[in-house]
Amino acid sequence: MFSDHEWSNCTIPYFSIFGIRNVKLRESKMTDSTITKKEIKKKSKKNNQNASKMRRQRGYQWEDTIVKRFNGTQNWKAFRLGSPSIALPDVLAVNNDESAIFTIEAKSGTGTSLPVPADQIERCLLWIKTFDIYKKKRVILAFKFLSKKRINIGEYEARELREFFKIWEESLEITNCVCRYDGKIFAKINGSKKELFLKECTMPFKTKQRTSAKLK
Repeated sequence: MFSDHEWSNCTIPYFSIFGIRNVKLRESKMTDSTITKKEIKKKSKKNNQNASKMRRQRGYQWEDTIVKRFNGTQNWKAFRLGSPSIALPDVLAVNNDESAIFTIEAKSGTGTSLPVPADQIERCLLWIKTFDIYKKKRVILAFKFLSKKRINIGEYEARELREFFKIWEESLEITNCVCRYDGKIFAKINGSKKELFLKECTMPFKTKQRTSAKLK
């Protein structure tokens, strides 16, 4: 049997053991928290990469659709010109019989708006200016709002599929712009928005356009 004095001496390492155990528990919790944060960050990065890949795929599919529609129309011939890293329009379409050339920027998505950077409009304008032989020269901004609207990561709701083919006039100042789901176009200048009234181009093939205007 231990004396009271001996028991008293034994309590120091006894409590020390619990103190060490508590420290280890705290360290374990901190480690678990660090691992969880890393996993969340890794998952978020992967989701962003997947979303970016999906956006590119939608863009390529829309470009292919436009090319096939043109090529299925009499006297028109269209081509996809290259990847986004190359300073070329998304699609080039020509009709030699009607002396017409279109350079097209194609945007597709599940959001409520689709942006077009100013440099992409500029490269389209440069291309049509290069081909002086053609009498009808058009820069077309082709927008496709898919039949599902993104409301959260991996979550969508049904809506009407809409397409717009807007003519960017050479006289307009080149700016960043955005097309809304209702078809309205806004320029983005110094952080503010200004509505642009772009004409709707009647395409030589069947579309999901909500309004139309004759190509003059």
